[in-house]
Amino acid sequence: MVQWLRSPEEAVFMIKATNIQKKYGDLKVLKGVDLEIKKGEVVSIVGASGAGKTTLLQILGTLDSPSNTQESQLLINDTEVTQLNDKNLARFRNEHIGFIFQFHQLLPEFTALENVCIPAFIKKTPKEEAEKRAMELLDFLGLKDRYHHKPNELSGGEQQRVAVARSLMNKPSVVLADEPSGNLDSESADNLHKLFFKLRDEFGQTFVLVTHNLELANMADRKLTMVDGLIVS
Repeated sequence: MVQWLRSPEEAVFMIKATNIQKKYGDLKVLKGVDLEIKKGEVVSIVGASGAGKTTLLQILGTLDSPSNTQESQLLINDTEVTQLNDKNLARFRNEHIGFIFQFHQLLPEFTALENVCIPAFIKKTPKEEAEKRAMELLDFLGLKDRYHHKPNELSGGEQQRVAVARSLMNKPSVVLADEPSGNLDSESADNLHKLFFKLRDEFGQTFVLVTHNLELANMADRKLTMVDGLIVS
């Protein structure tokens, strides 16, 4: 059963995670992470490789689950996601969570417009409505002349902007980005970083960014540091 928050004080949080643990065999990757992220906030997560950043992001994105489900809590946009069955979890993920990856993860056989539409098609959105939304996003991101270009016909920065448009397709509650500028040149990376804050300012979008790029990390509303499976600041 989906559990809904009732407290107005708690409802300001887009994400509220308590005692998130993850282990693989005897290896403890997350050791009891507590995290609160407000709606409309841009939060960066930094730390050395192996600190648990990507594992935490995958759990926040419902791509993985805590090892201690009974003793932990993960509320996203007022929904306790650990209590959802597989079907409802997949639907929640599609409708409420956007993902941006380091290597774009665009499907090479599809155009920019088709790639952006994929989350909407999964949601069973009518084609005309999905394409209208996709074109609006691509226009906003400066890709009006790239609708029908396939990924290999786009620059790295353009591919990543297509990936950003795809992440926003279903108007998600939160966008999670894993090293979003790690594969870009410095100018494209800077443009992408500024874009995140423009999206937040114009649409109230919530972002959680895992990054090694300290410039991006320091631009965020809050920078969290992970060390050995825990958030220490």
